[in-house]
Amino acid sequence: MNNKNLVDEIRSKLDIVDIVSSYIPLIQKGKNFLGVCPFHDDTNPSMSVSREKQIYRCFSCGAGGNVFNFVMDFEHLTFKETLKLLGEKANINVDGIKINQKHDKNQKFYDAYQLGVKFYQNNLNTQDGKKAKEYLKSRQIDDKIIKEFNIGLSLKKPDDLTKILLGKGYNLNLLNLIGLSSKDKDVYIDRIIFPLTDVSGRTVGFSGRIYKNQDTNKYLNTKETPIFKKGELIYHYFESKESVRLKKSVIVMEGFMDVIRAASIGYNNTVALMGTAMTKEQLTLIKRLSNNIILCFDGDSPGQHANLVNGEQFIKAGIDVKVIELHDDLDPDTYILKYGKEKFESLVENAVNYQDYKISSLKNNYNLTSDDEKVQYINSVIETTSKINDEIHREIILKKLAIEVNIGYNTLEKRLQAFLEKNKNEEEKKVLSVYKEPKKTNKRNKYITSSLATLYYMLIKSWVIVKYDREGIYFPEENMRFLASEISYYYHKYGSINIADFYTYLNDKENLLPLYNEVINANFDDSVKDDVVLDYIKVIREGILKTEIKRLEGLIRNTTDPLEKATIAEKIRCLKIGS
Repeated sequence: MNNKNLVDEIRSKLDIVDIVSSYIPLIQKGKNFLGVCPFHDDTNPSMSVSREKQIYRCFSCGAGGNVFNFVMDFEHLTFKETLKLLGEKANINVDGIKINQKHDKNQKFYDAYQLGVKFYQNNLNTQDGKKAKEYLKSRQIDDKIIKEFNIGLSLKKPDDLTKILLGKGYNLNLLNLIGLSSKDKDVYIDRIIFPLTDVSGRTVGFSGRIYKNQDTNKYLNTKETPIFKKGELIYHYFESKESVRLKKSVIVMEGFMDVIRAASIGYNNTVALMGTAMTKEQLTLIKRLSNNIILCFDGDSPGQHANLVNGEQFIKAGIDVKVIELHDDLDPDTYILKYGKEKFESLVENAVNYQDYKISSLKNNYNLTSDDEKVQYINSVIETTSKINDEIHREIILKKLAIEVNIGYNTLEKRLQAFLEKNKNEEEKKVLSVYKEPKKTNKRNKYITSSLATLYYMLIKSWVIVKYDREGIYFPEENMRFLASEISYYYHKYGSINIADFYTYLNDKENLLPLYNEVINANFDDSVKDDVVLDYIKVIREGILKTEIKRLEGLIRNTTDPLEKATIAEKIRCLKIGS
């Protein structure tokens, strides 16, 4: 794509903070915004996004670039695809950008499921779907929700969908493979169908629910297939993104009916694990949605256990989490039907901190009339409290505990300090156990540092480029010389240079991107005086001079010809006196 004007126009009309925050949560800290980097396994905010420079950078894994780089890497798109996507966001006409369709080996699978979605939806709107629709309405699922969640119906005929797909050119082996048929029969017969989508919003499976008094399993879900991996799927993930961004939180539930019910009262920032056990892949996906996570599992014992187990996983991943406590052993679907929107809204607004929820739950595990179990309970509460970072929060819990168990606050506080010290030691051991010897890199001596600084100031001070061109500043490393040459070329071709725009220029020069990131991430001061930059250039020259003198001294040692030795010695003398 050579239309630089279009590229620059799109980038200039978009704020990188707005775009990045639509993908990951950002928190403002000073001039910049911080977030958990999505490009490596991260638990602490290590990515900085600069509104001023319109770039991002990760201090941990080294990822960096402009708005195009971020979207390309996050969405796994080509530059043209990214340009088209962001052009549409910027309300710029990008019809002229032609994109070659990528071949997806699984596209036929997605197409088959999409045909299934339309077929089942159509069934629900026929005379044969009348009873199913009445059942849905009895569950207060109206036409709006049916349409929003693409709910459909499989009929009693055992080969309805199979026949249609065979007629579209699919074969039975493929339909069996992707879970739509079993031999020559449909998998879903006489069930209400709920499509299951992946993180990109493509239908990859179905869940079929009985709606009569059939003597069979209540739910039938798609088997594991090349495109459906239950442990990697989160129900309503793709569809919830915008609502999560607006509400700045995501509510995690167990089943799709909970999500559908919450959506019916305006809570579209909900997702479901399709079970109670959260996988590592699901945790990673939820982290990408928001850093404000609220758990809302069933109010019965298994649901309470799910809140504790999954909450612990988030805590270990460095993410604070809250819990909604449901009453009467109800699931969210039934609770909302029974108590209505306002009651549920109140629960969301008053969701409790996970550690408080855990401490409250601990009491159920001990017989407090037994001294031994009371001691165990006290230690469990204090151990949980020691994992809370807020000192005031810890003090409040200890004071409540002191009253509850009739033990002096000072005694409990001493025990807390012991746990805090233990946690600190374990954390240090953990750091040491995962520490790896860093890869050997070129020592960043004053000559290399000065070179990086000069390259940086070429980007923000045009006079440095002019000096580079006129005096032929020679950088000590080959990739530095290539980058300097590209900076000079870009400046003279376009008349100016911008850090964010230059990232786009380097997209097809990937060998220079690591060095460019290093230059940008070195945190050189934009406001330095010109004399400081000249000093950096002087240091580079001194380094080159020393290297040349050392080379010539080596030649003297290796030659036996007196005349040649004298000639080299003269060259060294001239270099040393600067003539």
